Amino acid sequence: MNPSPQSEPLRSRILKKGLLALGLLSMGLGVLGIFLPILPTVPLLLLAAACFARSSDKFYRWLLDHPRLGPLVNDYLDGEGIPLRAKISAIGLIWLSISLSALLLVPLPWVRVLLFAIAFGVTVYLLYLPTRQVG
Repeated sequence: MNPSPQSEPLRSRILKKGLLALGLLSMGLGVLGIFLPILPTVPLLLLAAACFARSSDKFYRWLLDHPRLGPLVNDYLDGEGIPLRAKISAIGLIWLSISLSALLLVPLPWVRVLLFAIAFGVTVYLLYLPTRQVG
């Protein structure tokens, strides 16, 4: 028998609510990315799916079953990869945001190096993901 929401530890409930909020924000930005080329739609929808998978089965199912958004997420989950446009957008946005942050906002050199190392690692990860042919 599943425990009631009241019997969940407070920390777990706060984490679930935080993940749900992050998922909703990511999904909203992902939908905006359909219309604004600077926002990477697929990576934001994948983040939303990951957050929903850990916080709300209802929203997770809704996203995967959505007629427009679902195929973008399901193609990745099925191992078909993400579209080239999404890879390019994600990598460009990562480097733009991290470069601006590191060079204009972060005074500590070691933090700058860490930010660029993270950008490099995420870029390598994205490049190794399968690229789905859009046709």
